[in-house]
Amino acid sequence: MNPEIQEVSMRYQRRKKSFNDRYSLLNFAHLKEEQEKELAIVRWIRSFGVSPLPMRRVLEIGCGTGSNLLQLLRLGFRPENLVGSELLTDRLEECRRLLPSSIRLIPGDATEIDIPDGSFDIVFQSTVFTSILDKDFQFRLARSMWRLIKPGGGVLWYDFIYDNPKNPDVRGIELKQVKTLFPDGRMKYWRLTLAPPISRRVTRVHPFLYHVFNMFPFLRTHVLCWIQKIA
Repeated sequence: MNPEIQEVSMRYQRRKKSFNDRYSLLNFAHLKEEQEKELAIVRWIRSFGVSPLPMRRVLEIGCGTGSNLLQLLRLGFRPENLVGSELLTDRLEECRRLLPSSIRLIPGDATEIDIPDGSFDIVFQSTVFTSILDKDFQFRLARSMWRLIKPGGGVLWYDFIYDNPKNPDVRGIELKQVKTLFPDGRMKYWRLTLAPPISRRVTRVHPFLYHVFNMFPFLRTHVLCWIQKIA
């Protein structure tokens, strides 16, 4: 097993205690972040002609407990055309409990997925790469993702761009680094997500304050990118 795989597993285990509360949709800050991300994905779908959604095949790298795959189902993607890859066994088991059985779930290292090249219209990753601190492994994973995409398809990327000084287990990935990971892609991006420390504070006062503070682009910490493989 690659040493970085073991390190990633340990990083997620250290953060596990905060997952239930901080990433619950009953937490106003996280709810607002997810609503903003979903709206951005809808705008991406409408702007880039991704429809008809039922025909599109999607692979999510690091599908966690399945929240993003559930979101894609809600938007109109078909379960038989969705595939999730997940390293952590306990999260994959939760996925299996929550998702339709027609969604294929693949355990283990995503760099070793045994699927033919060009099998997917979209390969999606959400806050996976910032938990991978080994740059060589980042490039290996990016190459694996890229080979799985059909010409005309692309990578849908959501992740943060700044380091978290309170969390040494993650490292922000700037846009120039994203371009380096996928040098042959054509990229469009959108700045999203009010800085979580600010979001958690202001939404305790009132949820609407998320939108007030999020009006300032310099307070947004994440990007949604569409990195297209030219046909």
